[in-house]
Amino acid sequence: MKYVLLCILALSVICCSKATFNPEWTKQTAPPTFKARFETSQGNFDMEVTRAWSPQAADRLHQLLTHHLYDNQYFYRVVPNFVVQFGNIDTTVTKKWDQFKVADEPVLKSNLKGYVSFARAGKETRGNDLFINLKDNARLDTVTAQGIKGYPVLGYVTQGMDVVEKLYSGYGNKTLDVYDSLSANRAQYIKLFPKLDSIKKAYILKE
Repeated sequence: MKYVLLCILALSVICCSKATFNPEWTKQTAPPTFKARFETSQGNFDMEVTRAWSPQAADRLHQLLTHHLYDNQYFYRVVPNFVVQFGNIDTTVTKKWDQFKVADEPVLKSNLKGYVSFARAGKETRGNDLFINLKDNARLDTVTAQGIKGYPVLGYVTQGMDVVEKLYSGYGNKTLDVYDSLSANRAQYIKLFPKLDSIKKAYILKE
């Protein structure tokens, strides 16, 4: 009986791990345009993504939304008059996705107020962290990070920009000072920054 229980437990772990991530998900292609809704602690906002602006980024965002990577996550960086940044801070989850790189692409649309781009820090580092521009940030179109030029826009906020602008901004960039060391320890991170607003769930809107 003990052996049977151990086998059942092992199978459960395997099934759960498969449910958490499947490499085949990274091969899914986004439609030419799609809309997503983010239900947050301040209300809802919607964004529309246009694949032609940044095809690789649009595909990855569609995959992440389809598989609920932004549910129960935080707006961990809100800098007034600059950007709102968010993503899944659980590295045990994100490192599985990060094995499958998102190829770098040119900037085709400008980082204007309400427009959305993936954050990145060098070659093929667009993962799951997104930012929404709180003002026209055209300099982000051409700024170079470790040899990679600009932040390619993939969509824009169509409704609820007032919600985005209400997200708690009192921490500014302070949340980044301990992000690398504490992002895997969600409880400790939120204990340090208890006023962070959150995403309850994010999903693709059906036409």
